[in-house]
Amino acid sequence: MSQKTLQEKIRGNPKFAELVGKRTRFAIILSLVVLVPYYSFMLLVSLQPQIFAAKISEGSVITIGWPIAALIVIGGWLLTGVYVNRANGEFDRLTQEVLKEANK
Repeated sequence: MSQKTLQEKIRGNPKFAELVGKRTRFAIILSLVVLVPYYSFMLLVSLQPQIFAAKISEGSVITIGWPIAALIVIGGWLLTGVYVNRANGEFDRLTQEVLKEANK
């Protein structure tokens, strides 16, 4: 079996189209969930810094901006874990099915 024939079988498989569609949609959604808050935070910090300059409590040296920034970073890490979990589960299963069918 030539490599080109294998590639054609893979590209023609409806499960491959399903895999590409699901993976692309999921990646775009997760990217937006991470990037929109991040860039919104950066925009507000640069244009309205007083919003995040307020202290958490009386006598505190920590401003409201610090925990919000930490949540954005931690959220990005957690969503990366969500993507890896789905990639190692559903996406790998679909990939194996496509390869198995293409090698028949």
